[in-house]
Amino acid sequence: MSMERNKPGHRKLLPPIKIGNEKIQSGLFLAPMAGITDYPFRVLARRYGAAMVVSEMVSSQAITRNAGKSKRLIYTAGREYPLAVQISGSDPTLMAESARIARSYGAAFIDINMGCPQRKIVKTGAGAALMKDECLAGNIITSVVAAVDIPVTVKIRLGWDGRNMNAVRIARIAEDCGAAMITVHGRTRSQMFSGTADWDSIRLVKQTVSVPVLANGDIRNCRDAWRCLDESGADGIMIGRGALGRPWLFKEIACFFETGLASDPPDLPEQYAVASEHLDRLIDFYGPVTGVWIARKHLAWYSKGSRGGADFRRTVNAAETMEEIRVLLENHYNRLVHETGPYPPDAPASGDHP
Repeated sequence: MSMERNKPGHRKLLPPIKIGNEKIQSGLFLAPMAGITDYPFRVLARRYGAAMVVSEMVSSQAITRNAGKSKRLIYTAGREYPLAVQISGSDPTLMAESARIARSYGAAFIDINMGCPQRKIVKTGAGAALMKDECLAGNIITSVVAAVDIPVTVKIRLGWDGRNMNAVRIARIAEDCGAAMITVHGRTRSQMFSGTADWDSIRLVKQTVSVPVLANGDIRNCRDAWRCLDESGADGIMIGRGALGRPWLFKEIACFFETGLASDPPDLPEQYAVASEHLDRLIDFYGPVTGVWIARKHLAWYSKGSRGGADFRRTVNAAETMEEIRVLLENHYNRLVHETGPYPPDAPASGDHP
């Protein structure tokens, strides 16, 4: 595909998106990821250019039971405007009530999960299983829309499997029931996260509905973002795994679409500062025990592609205290600063690399 039309001075291809009555500054969104897109991570993504962030998926049953963990997932909503709280479930009444509770905590949007492929979710009739029950899916969307005075969005997959690709029908149902935006992950449930996201099939959804459509799946750098929008025709993109350990990916992509050139990744001192801040926020948010456990995986992602990264990951995953992790992190970046750069010759950084 020619990149000729994406040159400095060309019109922006990530323009503002209107979701219901709310205007979002661009089509760069952080995807919901269970166990990952908590408050500490969302803060960093917003700082580096994510125009909207989505919470971890929260069970409607847990929210309505006033479970402590679910409250922690949504109580920070007012600090990250605009935050979408993603809810899951298969009972229209519980989904509506959980939407009202999330709204009371400050959510700017409610996102309905109809795409989670995990067995423990689909066996309850929630997540991607709702794509097999189009009537129930419509009832849930209608109930949630009626329950809150903020826009309701829906995240789906292409279908349950290759023989049941009903994303277009679900999208039409969602729009008819009042959904203000639809995000499509370019895989079926049966694919889980294997294979390659089919961005071209998302175009069929975009051509069917009048509400904004976001494309999701396999967007790991600037070229992926460009190709995804080009092939899907979507209004914006929702980035998930590509941002792990790289919250600055949003800034790189925004720069690429505006100028035709990806911005360089942050220098090593800034990367160290971001990783350190992330660690501090996790400890403050979860406490020293759970915070350390969660921080290990995030810091491992920050080290991907760096010299000595494998050794760092091995040692940090065995660390048990905040003090141990701080020393390991500082030593890792000090070592990198005294070398020629963070990436070995055969491992390009994110950005405009082939």
